[in-house]
Amino acid sequence: IMSGPPSPSPTRWFKALRTRLGEPCLKTYPLECVDLLRRARIAFQAGRTLKESFRLAQLEAVVRMLEEHECDFVDALGRDLHKPRFETVVFELIMVKNEALHAISNLKKWMEPQSVEKNLSTSLDECLVINEPLGVVFIMGTWCSPVQMCLVPLVGAIAANCALIGPSEYTVHTAELLHRLIPFYMDNECFHVILAGISDLPEIVELKFDHVFFTNREDGSRIAVAAARTLTPVTLILGGKNPCYVDQHCDITTTVQRIAWARFHNAGQSIMAPSYILCHTDVKARLAQALKCCLMQFYGPDPRESRSFGRMVNLEIFNRTRELLWRSGKVVVGGQVTEGEKYIPTVLVEVAESDPIMQQEVFGPVLPILTVNDVDEAIAFINKQEKPLCVYAYSTNNKIISRLMSETSSGSFCSNDCIFQSLMVALPFGGVACGMGSFHGRYSFDTFSHRKACLLRGTRFECVTYLRYPPYEDRNLSLMTWACTLSQKSQGWCQIM
Repeated sequence: IMSGPPSPSPTRWFKALRTRLGEPCLKTYPLECVDLLRRARIAFQAGRTLKESFRLAQLEAVVRMLEEHECDFVDALGRDLHKPRFETVVFELIMVKNEALHAISNLKKWMEPQSVEKNLSTSLDECLVINEPLGVVFIMGTWCSPVQMCLVPLVGAIAANCALIGPSEYTVHTAELLHRLIPFYMDNECFHVILAGISDLPEIVELKFDHVFFTNREDGSRIAVAAARTLTPVTLILGGKNPCYVDQHCDITTTVQRIAWARFHNAGQSIMAPSYILCHTDVKARLAQALKCCLMQFYGPDPRESRSFGRMVNLEIFNRTRELLWRSGKVVVGGQVTEGEKYIPTVLVEVAESDPIMQQEVFGPVLPILTVNDVDEAIAFINKQEKPLCVYAYSTNNKIISRLMSETSSGSFCSNDCIFQSLMVALPFGGVACGMGSFHGRYSFDTFSHRKACLLRGTRFECVTYLRYPPYEDRNLSLMTWACTLSQKSQGWCQIM
């Protein structure tokens, strides 16, 4: 029986816990993780998660949790990232709800066995691919989008598995909120939240899960190594430097608005945001001036006073960004640095490829502008770097867009906008060189499922299959070769084997 809330009003019980929200939650130590993993594995092995009705109930619980505690999530993200209510609701909560509702609508279809093409020797048999749950998975979120990057993959995991969820320790209020809420809404044996530091994660990963999902470039290799010790498959969604090409033939006003929103929302803390602009030399001056006007329009004369501008998550990341900023290019917009508020919105020009700001991933509201003479130079520049998570291109010339899409390699591509390709449930999101695997919608379900090949044979049709049995004779080999040759001529491939 699915464990559920002790009363019909989870919102009411949560109010009793509100007074404790400010208190630090106890860290989950590896020994406790062992027990949680054991409980989840027992639940999975008992078949608790297999029924469609159970999976749907858990997905509906996620939607209910987000709807009933919208204000609590807004408050937690406000404390952690100074995140505006609009950004929290639209890009954290609605994102997760869309994923859950999409899964609810499509779960039955995803669970159905898929028939595949048969050959002559299996024409009277059934050939199926069955989506089999992996087991108990571990999902580690990131502080950039602490709700979205925990719960969107969880939706895919719920559709098939048990899961342990590890929110980022950097966004402590959001982590505490998930730690308190999930037990009230979701099955207490199948789904658990652990609070652990980044230094504890390799030890936890080595406990042997059936899959690990992780989003953090700095520690991605450590997690992959820890998972490799137990041959645990991983999905790594890691960031990088996302180039944004701006052609001389583009709508400057719209281009600047879309780039500025993408780079400066959430105070620049997004693995999908454009990392730098490669602009045609003819539009550099207009682009810089338009960015200045746009940021004034978005955040007013002093963005520090704007309720629409967030803050960086902690002083460590703020100081790292400040050091890179001070040793790179020339400030053309912003440049005011307030350590106490972790505030640093800046646009840079005269940036060189060798500048520090171009050598590392930057999680902050800093936008470098580099110039190129044409699209060939832009493509060559992009292809010299590590394959990015996203490539963006702004142009009214479809040939330019087509060239950038086909002549560069990246996890995703978007023309004349930024980030939106990574928000769609119908599109996979993941990297090429910056990680492995993908998620969103059906792709999340597939990530946490094993596609099992099933051939259901009868004992008929032995007049063909007997040819494979010893003793091997030249006559049988000749018949097999002849049949394969005929099949290849008529069907394009051998349908005997």
